[in-house]
Amino acid sequence: MKAFFFQIWNYRSFILGSVKREFQAKYRNSILGAAWTVLNPLAMIVVYTVIFAQVMKTKLPGVDSTFAYSIYLCSGVLTWGLFAEIVGRGQIVFLENANLLKKLSFPRICLPIITVLNAGVNFGIVASLFMAFLLFSGNFPGWVIFAAIPVIILQVTFAIGLGVLLGVLNVFFRDVGQFFGIFIQFWFWFTPVVYSVNILPENISKYISYWNPMAPIVGAYQAIFVSSQLPQWGTLLIPLLLSIVFCVLAARIFRKRAGEMVDEL
Repeated sequence: MKAFFFQIWNYRSFILGSVKREFQAKYRNSILGAAWTVLNPLAMIVVYTVIFAQVMKTKLPGVDSTFAYSIYLCSGVLTWGLFAEIVGRGQIVFLENANLLKKLSFPRICLPIITVLNAGVNFGIVASLFMAFLLFSGNFPGWVIFAAIPVIILQVTFAIGLGVLLGVLNVFFRDVGQFFGIFIQFWFWFTPVVYSVNILPENISKYISYWNPMAPIVGAYQAIFVSSQLPQWGTLLIPLLLSIVFCVLAARIFRKRAGEMVDEL
């Protein structure tokens, strides 16, 4: 483990340089450049707020607030976006960097770390705008906001463990990426992001809560931002266990197959 962290530290310039290059490449031929990183999420927040809060007058069951549903929707969509980006990029990260893997010698684990950092930069920008919206609308949750930190760590750990596992498998079995692209669409709609789990029949809501590890994670964010309450930490036990399992399994498969991946690519 110590050698692992030394490897990452020794290649920190390569990692940070790759993150910077990818961020710049995204807006290289754009007139507004990096301003789009602010404009896109800002437009999303404004649309959700205006459409659902002002036009449709959508209300959350049991919550008497004009912006409650908009906050509920934004907190779910933004955090799901972080998960989906890490897993989605993780499952193709070795395929996307096939030429790099063949030409350069560097710790292969740098690639998933770059993926997480890139997703973190995007999420940080969006989350900052969301915090600003909460402040200006008078819905900032206060000190409870710090409870989001362990939830984010858990979510990122879960996502990168699953992403690397799928990424290694996708090198040898390309159907894995195609299948997961379809599967994650169903996963999104089986997670209470755009609807409240309380409106579902009891047997379905229990099924979603017990068997969908992203449901309690998204629910934790929604409790913090909508209700200004601490998450029910006990509900995060299953996602925590799955995070450990995925990370350990991904690490073992990655170490065993790292040499063979270059030949397959």
